[in-house]
Amino acid sequence: MSQDDILQSTKTVIQGLEALKNEHGKMLENIVGSMQTSTKDTNKIEEKAGLLRKSMDMIELGIGEAQVMMQLGNHLQNLEAEKHKLRTQVKRLCQENAWLRDELASSQKKLHDCEQSNASYSVELEHLKFLKDIKQYDLNDNNSSTINPSSGQTNDLVNDLFPTDDDAYIDQQNANERNQSYADLMMTPSQSASGSFISSTGYEIPARLKTLHNLVIQYASQGRYEVAVPLCRQALEDLEKTSGHQHPDVATMLNILALVYRDQSKFKEAAALLNDALAIREKTLGHDHPAVAATLNNLAVLYGKRNKFKEAEVLCKRALEIREKCLGPLHPDVAKQLNNLALLCQNQGKYDEVESYYKRAIEIYIKTLGIDDPNVAKTKNNLASAYLKQQKYKEAEQIYKDVLTRAQEKDLLNKSAIATQQQENPSGTTGGNYDAQGGWYKTILTDQPTVTTTLKNLSLLYRRQGKYEAAETLETCAAKARKDPQAIIQALNIVKQTNLNTQQPSASTTTTTTTPS
Repeated sequence: MSQDDILQSTKTVIQGLEALKNEHGKMLENIVGSMQTSTKDTNKIEEKAGLLRKSMDMIELGIGEAQVMMQLGNHLQNLEAEKHKLRTQVKRLCQENAWLRDELASSQKKLHDCEQSNASYSVELEHLKFLKDIKQYDLNDNNSSTINPSSGQTNDLVNDLFPTDDDAYIDQQNANERNQSYADLMMTPSQSASGSFISSTGYEIPARLKTLHNLVIQYASQGRYEVAVPLCRQALEDLEKTSGHQHPDVATMLNILALVYRDQSKFKEAAALLNDALAIREKTLGHDHPAVAATLNNLAVLYGKRNKFKEAEVLCKRALEIREKCLGPLHPDVAKQLNNLALLCQNQGKYDEVESYYKRAIEIYIKTLGIDDPNVAKTKNNLASAYLKQQKYKEAEQIYKDVLTRAQEKDLLNKSAIATQQQENPSGTTGGNYDAQGGWYKTILTDQPTVTTTLKNLSLLYRRQGKYEAAETLETCAAKARKDPQAIIQALNIVKQTNLNTQQPSASTTTTTTTPS
């Protein structure tokens, strides 16, 4: 019998027992009544009454047991229903987990493919950039570039002048010049004491915006603006519906979309979005908030790309004031803002201010990050480029040599540490890094991109000085540096042996690579 059949039979039994109980009750009432009216056979009547009471007790017991069985049956039915529900949930979760694993595997594969493609493109773009610098030099020999006093502009591309900033969407120079990528608009997050991640803008960044930001980076770096723009617009519309237009997250989304437009040279649309984002952040976060400085910096970069250097300088100075006030005068972000400001002034021919800004940025980097931080060498390269535009070749060459000398010293220390370790552990191995011919390790120059850029700039300087042999050797070494560390060693030896000619060339300036900080 099934469980339902047993329960149905139990119900029937309960009904029968109830009816039997009622009959016994009536019989007992009759017997008790006859005992009161009749005096005969009292003992027999009492015996019958006792038997009826005993029978009624057994019926009561049967009814109770039947009711317990009914309750137990109902409980078992509930348990079975709950068990079935749990099985359904487990099955659904297993299906979702399988789907998520497939999605994760697919995303990881795509990420790996993108990383490989980016690495390949970086090598090719580095080589093309080097060739471009050489061609630009040849062009400058015939038609030197000069500063227009009325406009304060040079023929340098603004894209090459703006260094990396925490909150700016920038053109990465050197290895990734034209493969543009997005820096973190929401700024680098720092972990709070509670374990949550809060950006330096002072408000917590929603996880969905971080995910969306990463997607936009991927699509924009691939030039897939037909995907990136609708994605940003849809996210912006959703944010405005849920949070309202006057919300910091809406301002962040406006920044992302604006910089996608800027990448497409849609400067008018980008400016409108950035101004809207600026108004929202000023209203919701205050006029002296780091997020406001971020948007001001993005606007400054945008104006710089449109050759509106004076307007950009005003915005950049205000961003600098905010960051100094909020972060302190010795924060690395202040140094980055100083780099931006120096480049804007350089386009206006304000070289005294340029030199002051760069030197202050270098001082901040050294105090906060150490003398061997890559930003120090990059900013020194920027300062040397400013000297070259003023025909201060001796000062520029000294800076380039300082950068290269420091890189060599740093790697000599690394070499010494490895040699010491090898002496302490003779049976160990250094992984085949030591080069017996040159006495160098093949891990030479940990900051190789900066050293390569410095070599390129110095080769152009030597070419301007008529030292063609040294310049060509440095250019060749810089081109081979990525694959052959010995090429860098050769270049450094040439730099040590070459002294700047005291005769200064005339009028034309030298095109150099401005290194992003």
